[in-house]
Amino acid sequence: MKELVDYIEMKVPAKPEYVGIIRLTLSGIASRMGYSYDDIEDLKIATSEACTNAVQHAYKQQEGGEVVVGFGLYQDRLDVMIADNGKSFDFEKTKNELGPYSASSPIDQLSEGGLGLYLMETLMDEVRVLVNSGVTVFMTKYLSGERIDHDTTITNYEAN
Repeated sequence: MKELVDYIEMKVPAKPEYVGIIRLTLSGIASRMGYSYDDIEDLKIATSEACTNAVQHAYKQQEGGEVVVGFGLYQDRLDVMIADNGKSFDFEKTKNELGPYSASSPIDQLSEGGLGLYLMETLMDEVRVLVNSGVTVFMTKYLSGERIDHDTTITNYEAN
């Protein structure tokens, strides 16, 4: 595993109008790292989905919520982290309610609400979700474009 080259972190209000700023920042970082146009678009879509989920579901209509976005720049990959401290949810229960799907599932067979996770898993090389006193999504895109693992890892963590 290559060592971290740079880390960039943004904290924005949990409002829809700030998702575009995150997309623009991500686009600049990925372009500078040498990602292709298609890979940059994949990164932007997956990150937008995770940010939009945080904005829509974590804080509901509460004011003052924030979304933290971190970018870990490595020689061979870009790690993207999206975290909120809003309302947690039972990820496994939600995924089961949406019904089974795989990367080969036709999009028109996805349940409403399941498209975001499907897109994140399809467009990124690795996706992990940590459910604690909020939700944190970790996504990785390799510069080589090779997939290492296509499953989402879910971790429920309770701080002592």
